[in-house]
Amino acid sequence: MDIKVTGIRKSFGDKNVLDGFDAVIKENRLTCIMGPSGCGKTTLLYMLMGLEPQDEGTIYGIPDKKSAVFQEDRLCESFNAVSNVRMVCGKGMTDSVIANHLQSIGIVDLTQPVREFSGGMKRRVAIVRAILAKSDILFLDEPFKGLDDDTKSLVMEYVAENTRNRTVILVTHSLDEVRALDCDMILMGEKE
Repeated sequence: MDIKVTGIRKSFGDKNVLDGFDAVIKENRLTCIMGPSGCGKTTLLYMLMGLEPQDEGTIYGIPDKKSAVFQEDRLCESFNAVSNVRMVCGKGMTDSVIANHLQSIGIVDLTQPVREFSGGMKRRVAIVRAILAKSDILFLDEPFKGLDDDTKSLVMEYVAENTRNRTVILVTHSLDEVRALDCDMILMGEKE
């Protein structure tokens, strides 16, 4: 089922972030939400996830099983990379499958705690964790932030390959990311 967003309004105090916003997000497609800082992309994402209520309007069709990559990685710092991913996987998922996913995007040290990882390494662990979670929809809030160009290309390819035929909503500032991912696009404008 497609997700339908109709007449969404959201304010924080006197600041009107979204004002009568409408969108259709296609089922089993990757949709990028793009726009300048402050236009309400993350606020919209949080409303779609059910973490922030809208002031007015309706949202229909959001699946129950969700996974996400937030702007901050939200990892268990004392766990290693495999354990961080394992915590969201079903019983049928083996450590070797998790390790293969992590290694495919350059995470090779699977024993040290993630607190010893660089920011880009933590980001990649968070992406693998969200993708391997058994969810019906995946939310990605600027998932490639902080990655160098080569790593970013590798991770974008990994995301595209491992989210085929899944509903994915990705927030970005980058038209290059939209082009590389061959996604549907929702363009949001800046509010005064």
